[in-house]
Amino acid sequence: ELRMEFFYREMRRQSGLLMEGDKPVGGQWNYDSENRRRLPRGLAPPPAPRFPPDATTREVMALVAARFGANFGDLDGFNWPVTAVDARAALEAFITQRLPLYGDYQDAMATGQATLFHALISTSLNCGLLSPREACDAAESAYHAGTAPLNAVEGFIRQILGWREYVRGVYWLKAPGYAALNALGADRKLPGFYWGAPTSMACMAATVRQTGEMAYAHHIQRLMVTGNFALLAGLDPAAVNEWYLAVYADAYEWVELPNTHGMALWADGGIMASKPYAASGAYINRMSDYCGGCAHDVKKATNEGGGKPACPFNFLYWDFMARHADKFRRNPRLAMPLKNLERMSPEKLAAMRAEATAFLTALSPDY
Repeated sequence: ELRMEFFYREMRRQSGLLMEGDKPVGGQWNYDSENRRRLPRGLAPPPAPRFPPDATTREVMALVAARFGANFGDLDGFNWPVTAVDARAALEAFITQRLPLYGDYQDAMATGQATLFHALISTSLNCGLLSPREACDAAESAYHAGTAPLNAVEGFIRQILGWREYVRGVYWLKAPGYAALNALGADRKLPGFYWGAPTSMACMAATVRQTGEMAYAHHIQRLMVTGNFALLAGLDPAAVNEWYLAVYADAYEWVELPNTHGMALWADGGIMASKPYAASGAYINRMSDYCGGCAHDVKKATNEGGGKPACPFNFLYWDFMARHADKFRRNPRLAMPLKNLERMSPEKLAAMRAEATAFLTALSPDY
């Protein structure tokens, strides 16, 4: 079976990046366990570099405004490099200003902090303004110069040399039939809040608002907020794939499809990832500050007892696990949540599933 970690190790050997002979620098291949810190209060990430639109870009923006002005998105926030010179400037700004703390906070989410310590070079990589090797070499040089720690440099290189190249391989190996796979039989219409309609879920509102303003959200927002909701709610993979392809500036089908279809939605049944990346509200609460100001109570899984209504991610998670329990029992990585499901009282599970049914039935489709 295909697994990114083994592919990544081979790519490290072939490229020589972060290697000492045939051994990884530092003695470990992967420092993912050191990439999961929540952003502490008071830590202000440096501002993202700005690239004012040139004359050609302004001309294209005017054309888009004239023809597609009513569509989802905001032209005023356009700030992406459109030349190789600007792309290299974006890379340099990341290496010198944000890479040192990228490793600690690459999975963090924070209200009003769209870019955090992320590189913001995926648009430049995917449209050919910047080479993947150049980006990886720059990060490795920062490690050897002592200006960035290993957990940050390895985490950044893994995103490019590991995930990006692995995703490309999955796409060319499995397309075009890959897009038609629907292992979980998901068929629900995309809710309107993916296109900016109001939602009471703070995490969804923040991520979609940021997406509309910048055509950008970082990988955890895409995977564990918009993607996680789509997985738990059983949204139609074709509609979800179309949304990701439409709203993000770095989205090209070869990189978008495996990430969305396989990683976020598990629609490929495990080709891309060994288990569905399903999570309750507890994960979002652990990695962000979204839940503090939310209309929902992240500690509740049903609406019993008054107070704030329950977090939809909680009852949707257990409804999802119960709905697919027979299929998931064959997956050893899901043994623990399935044991917890089995220990749950029938009354509690029935109450959560009733909440899920009512919530999903009330969703307004896209518009």
